[in-house]
Amino acid sequence: MLHDAMHRTRRSFKATLNAALRAGLRGKPSKAGSAPFVVKARPMGLRSGFASANFNRLADELELAAFTSKTRRGKTA
Repeated sequence: MLHDAMHRTRRSFKATLNAALRAGLRGKPSKAGSAPFVVKARPMGLRSGFASANFNRLADELELAAFTSKTRRGKTA
């Protein structure tokens, strides 16, 4: 999108980027009477058989497996 704007306005990348940042930071004026977006949260819970403590263990095992496979590839290459 920046490159398209550069070609349209015939400005440098830096000038186009700064203009886009200024426009984004300025933001759009809010419409009067519009209600803010509200997320309606609900408890999801875990399925039976899943324990939240096991997720950390699983993440550790996956990280270890990725590390060992990466180091093994490095030794054979």
